[in-house]
Amino acid sequence: MTDAQIPQGDMRVSNADRDQVVSILHEAVAEGRLTQAESEERETSARAAVTFNDLAAVTADLPSTVVEPTGQTPDLMRIDRRFGTINFEAPWVVPKRIEIKLILGDVKLDFTQAVFNQDSVELDVDLGIGGDLVLVTVPGIKVVADHLKLRQGELKISPRAEDEDGDTPVKFTIKVSGRIRFGDIEVRPARRSPNEWVRGSGVS
Repeated sequence: MTDAQIPQGDMRVSNADRDQVVSILHEAVAEGRLTQAESEERETSARAAVTFNDLAAVTADLPSTVVEPTGQTPDLMRIDRRFGTINFEAPWVVPKRIEIKLILGDVKLDFTQAVFNQDSVELDVDLGIGGDLVLVTVPGIKVVADHLKLRQGELKISPRAEDEDGDTPVKFTIKVSGRIRFGDIEVRPARRSPNEWVRGSGVS
């Protein structure tokens, strides 16, 4: 059986993968999310984990964190994480370059309230087993992925993600490069509430 035939969560983990989860547990204790006893119990499970599904269960109720950019335009934002979910939804400053490396987790970059101080961003991705990236866009934002390498996974761009009206000029470009080994990238517009759909304006 080849790697492509094995479900992502059933693939076997390495000692480095186990160590990463133990680090997350220690951080959770420091933040007051877990007691020491809970952390020790979960660490035992992490050390005994065989598959990615085993490890995911240990941290399923813990958030992943990442330092957000400051008000100034940074050159680089790097997200390197195994497991968990990272969301950028509140107003945030888009850097010149974003690097995302993810295994068995989710990252959402919501550009609907983002601050743009340039006309494009370089987005370099390395999505491993179960790594999923969602880009939430508005009309006027274009996604270009000519240099993205796909092994196992998909790049899904909603027809409404870039131009709902069909005549919106491009104001900002997300240039996606890197590789997808066993994950997905979804580009979609912001979801509207039922009332906003009736009015025909607004995003949520």
